Amino acid sequence: MVEWTGKQFAYQQVADDLRRRIANGEFAETGQLPSYGDLQKAYEVTVTVARAAINQLKADRLVVSHQGKGLFLTADAGQTASQLADPAGAAAVAELREEVDKLRTEVGELRRRVATLERN
Repeated sequence: MVEWTGKQFAYQQVADDLRRRIANGEFAETGQLPSYGDLQKAYEVTVTVARAAINQLKADRLVVSHQGKGLFLTADAGQTASQLADPAGAAAVAELREEVDKLRTEVGELRRRVATLERN
């Protein structure tokens, strides 16, 4: 199911598909996502890719994990996933992530400059 063309990271493809499935209410009945092993089989990916995809969903505040119990949807996961699955919403999220990355780089540069000034 994952395309290995390099256009988009594998974990992002898995996260996007899970986000779409959450928005469509696929996991609403149980409130639980498939295990990492089931995700590996379904998407034909490594556990590292499955974990990265789930970490993305955690960052989006769609799922929480409970040690030994599994992965569970948050209370407003369906609504949030619908907003994120919306192309305009997804574009806005991508734009915000780019801006955050840019700000991190700039803050790092400012820290280096301040450290240099403090030494002088």
